[in-house]
Amino acid sequence: MNGPLLLILVIVATGLVFVVAPVVIDIYARYRNGKALNCPETHGTAEVTLNTHGAALAAAFGKPVLRVKSCSLWPQKSGCAEKCVNENWPIP
Repeated sequence: MNGPLLLILVIVATGLVFVVAPVVIDIYARYRNGKALNCPETHGTAEVTLNTHGAALAAAFGKPVLRVKSCSLWPQKSGCAEKCVNENWPIP
């Protein structure tokens, strides 16, 4: 009775280690560093970092969702459309 259950657990664990973990690690490493870029709304320079933990978790289940974690133009421009994300960080 425990044999089939153990086999299923081994298969799931192997999938997590060899499929999901590399995807999560790649997305985290790709987007972890912030960038100095031109804001498409103000046309000024901004230091932007992304929510890498959220992007990596979303990548485990499909396409990563990139959101701004911090921006040097906030709080004045808080709630912007975050157009800089699509322009400067292409999704693979």
